[in-house]
Amino acid sequence: MRIHYVDLAIILLYIVGITIFGMRFRKGQQDIRDYFLGGRTAPWWAIAFSIVATETSLLTVIGTPAIAFAGNLGFLQLVLGYILGRILICLIFIPQYFRGEFFTAYQLIEKRFGTRMKSIAAGTFLLTRTLAEGVRVAAITKVVSVAFGIETRTAVVLIAALTLIYTFEGGMKAVIWTDVIQLAVYISGAVLAAVLLLKEIPGGWAEVTQVAAAAGGKLRVFDFAFSLTQTYTFWSGLLGGAFLTMASHGTDQLMVQRLLAARDERDSKKALLASGLIVFAQFALFLILGVMLFVYHQHSPLNTLGDTDRIFPEFVVREMPVGVKGLLIAAIFAAAMSNLSGALNSLASSSIVDFMRRPRNEAESAQTLTRSRWITVGWGIVLMVLGTIKWGPVLETGLTVASIIYQSLLGLFLLGVLNRRATPNGALAGMFSGLGLMLCLWKFTPLAWTWYVLVGTVVTFVVGSAASLMDTAPHTEKS
Repeated sequence: MRIHYVDLAIILLYIVGITIFGMRFRKGQQDIRDYFLGGRTAPWWAIAFSIVATETSLLTVIGTPAIAFAGNLGFLQLVLGYILGRILICLIFIPQYFRGEFFTAYQLIEKRFGTRMKSIAAGTFLLTRTLAEGVRVAAITKVVSVAFGIETRTAVVLIAALTLIYTFEGGMKAVIWTDVIQLAVYISGAVLAAVLLLKEIPGGWAEVTQVAAAAGGKLRVFDFAFSLTQTYTFWSGLLGGAFLTMASHGTDQLMVQRLLAARDERDSKKALLASGLIVFAQFALFLILGVMLFVYHQHSPLNTLGDTDRIFPEFVVREMPVGVKGLLIAAIFAAAMSNLSGALNSLASSSIVDFMRRPRNEAESAQTLTRSRWITVGWGIVLMVLGTIKWGPVLETGLTVASIIYQSLLGLFLLGVLNRRATPNGALAGMFSGLGLMLCLWKFTPLAWTWYVLVGTVVTFVVGSAASLMDTAPHTEKS
């Protein structure tokens, strides 16, 4: 084992402690409004922290430094698009979500296109979120491999099981408030790692800037070249990032559930916009960490075994003093637990609300609440299994998988909100066309994944609009 028993005790104390804390929120739950929306009592700032913690995940903590270690700070161009996408969501989607008592994003599709399209949209979410979350859960093994020197899936089961326990008990309220704590833990851990790392580099920040510049501009952020095959440029970042965020935060139940948990529309918008500023600062921190790790690596090589995702965990395990090492590894696990808890609750909420009959009386409400908890357990088992699969570079793999399918959802939502003449059959034709095209582009072209959602959304919207004009089947406008 590569870590001290004191560090192991700190890690176990943290993950068990956060589990016990989350379980406390079961009290007062009476129906699925309490379980899936936290009774809409959370303040906007807590929801903002929860949004950031949920979209961060273990992939961000270990994958973002790896991107800067191998490249530069160009990923921040994509984060600028994340902020633009949030502004568009506040203008287009959030007002629609607060025109009814919605539990999931796909009830908006039901209101506009009917039950069949709601089921298709929700099914698309369940598939996308399950695959993406499988990649994130699997990333736990990389940290465990570095920390303990062995490849083991036991840690995946342990962390997933403990996260499942407090999500099962506390529902969305537990998810939000444990997210607040876990965001504070892993951001503090990253700041501490940056400070200690800078002290370990001979010459400090001056050495970082000098070596980074000599290595081909590793501190460079902007690239204004227009390219469809280069992953991180200003245009692919701003436009592609905006469409990716509109899909992930505007149509994915994982994020929309948090927006719906706000007290009102105004709080929902404040939470989303505030999360954008926090996310930018967070990604800047992790990317700078990656550059500093690159400079440190020149003086004292780190053993990554050819996998750059191991670079940050390797530094923590090898160089941090006893006690601090345990805190930093606990911070990395905090990001994993935060994302997983949100995924479990959102998968359960969509399964219950979008595919099962709504309760008609108090007795049925109690039964539905019990069923919601056990469906959460079912999804927990599925994600544990997917977490044992070996995937590629974790951050870009997760984003690529999501981008291929996200575009069809975003195109469907934009059809429903912006095109009053769109029909269910036309929307379905658009979704299949967009998905088919994206699979071909992914398999047979060098198109950068940052363009996937934008291109697929445009195709879905255009084909859906054209097919709706030719659709002669009777339909009812419900919006």
